[in-house]
Amino acid sequence: MKTALITGVAGFLGRYVARHFVKEGWRVVGLDDVPPENVQLSSVAFHRMQLPSTALAELLHAAPPDVCVHCAGRASVGLSMSDPASDFRGNAALTFELLDALRQHAPQCRFVLLSSAAVYGNPATLPVAEDHPIAPLSPYGYHKRQAELLCEEFSRIYGLPTASARIFSAYGPGLRRQVVWDVCEKVLTTGRLTLHGTGGESRDFIHAADIARALFLIAGKAPCAGEVYNLASGRAVTIDELAAIVLAALGSRVEPVFNGTATPGDPLHWRADIAKLGALGFAPAISLEQGVRAVASWCAAELSSA
Repeated sequence: MKTALITGVAGFLGRYVARHFVKEGWRVVGLDDVPPENVQLSSVAFHRMQLPSTALAELLHAAPPDVCVHCAGRASVGLSMSDPASDFRGNAALTFELLDALRQHAPQCRFVLLSSAAVYGNPATLPVAEDHPIAPLSPYGYHKRQAELLCEEFSRIYGLPTASARIFSAYGPGLRRQVVWDVCEKVLTTGRLTLHGTGGESRDFIHAADIARALFLIAGKAPCAGEVYNLASGRAVTIDELAAIVLAALGSRVEPVFNGTATPGDPLHWRADIAKLGALGFAPAISLEQGVRAVASWCAAELSSA
């Protein structure tokens, strides 16, 4: 049985990734710094660990993983703007510590980094491909790019097999932030909906279950020579259109209001070229409409029990 090491296993994407590897018949070892009761993954060998830690070397020696999917790290553009030091430590510096531990103790382990489309900033052309110029708008975007470069460094200099996945707008049941949750929460708790921006801003939404499938595919089939992949649906949707989809799923007739104020660090438009990931055999399986219906049902259940 192959072993996958998942960092940040108690987080939103970490849980989806762990469940997918288990479903595929892998042994999953999970790392996070939360109490065990918060993990909610009985099929995962969980280790509570604050990285960097000397305990990591012991773990890697005891059971060298075949794959490491690095889901741990900070994931807030806004917090990176106000506290760039913590964002750097939680993204770039943490990635270095993990790569260096693998270099020393599990050099054959295939390493997959969860990066972000934030590295692109406001793309000059759409859809944006992996070779588009890098122009982050936030410390978060810069630190994710630095983490990608560390993956490239360890691959080229030390031969560690690495790849980075630039995730666009992730969503799905379990995520209590970002725009899909925000729409549901505001409508269900206040009966009103005010959102930032004009509504004309666009995003490329990708369901967490599709993200997990893609990461599994990268871990198993990619060259892992330090390369990067866009991980998205390839479909652009304006925030106004998204709001309409969510409102329909909720059965609500609320009219959305946009305040016209842009959020610092956020791009205006995103749509990914996913041909490179498609060459590995990936195609998104969950449509936005289908995925939003599931999120709306989950949100309604969560908020009614709160």
